[in-house]
Amino acid sequence: MATESLAELTSDTLADRAYRSVRAAIVTGELRPGQKVTERGLAERLAVSPTPVREAIRRLEQDGLLERSGPRTVKVSSIGDSALQDLAEVEVALRGMVARFAARHATPEQVDNLDAILDEADDLRLVIEQRLKKREPVTRNVNQLLDVMQRFNDAVSACANNPVLVRLLDQTRVFSPSETRARRLERVSGDPRFGEERYATHRALVRALRAGDEPAAETAVVEDARGGLTALLSDGDH
Repeated sequence: MATESLAELTSDTLADRAYRSVRAAIVTGELRPGQKVTERGLAERLAVSPTPVREAIRRLEQDGLLERSGPRTVKVSSIGDSALQDLAEVEVALRGMVARFAARHATPEQVDNLDAILDEADDLRLVIEQRLKKREPVTRNVNQLLDVMQRFNDAVSACANNPVLVRLLDQTRVFSPSETRARRLERVSGDPRFGEERYATHRALVRALRAGDEPAAETAVVEDARGGLTALLSDGDH
């Protein structure tokens, strides 16, 4: 089990950090179904005390990702796939709620900014298409596109004007941003057009935000999020 990925701690409290790091190790297959782990062992790898690890394990047991095998020992659940799908549905629903709030609160200036960001993305997609036709590598361009789309997603979250909801979404994401990027780049290396079929939903979202149409905004985001998570979860062992 690599220390680096488990040690990538990104939330605000120690328990949240431990939870996200151990969950990431399960999602990526770093911790395998049936593998036993101890509170002390995880605490050492995460460089924290056993207390936040104990809380993280409790939450992961509730998620169905870990199951108790001894007083201070747990193992990765063999029903991980089902539990991960449940987590994905929670994330999709929260993303839809963020879109609803964004449609309610977005200012014209914020929506104009979203359109401008997508214009940048369109330019990059054209470059990628041209390079693909010439059989030239596109990894650097795809990374640039992912940077732009992260800016777009962050701007949508800002439109929601609901820090509590955005924080909740951040805490319940199946994949961290770095994990999402790594998986997408891996998929793109095998299929340069991975995810293209969902790209149009971003323009649909901006139109819904401009119109203040909450149901349409939610529908656009849920469609994109569900398709994206399904594709990423189908990759690898999970």
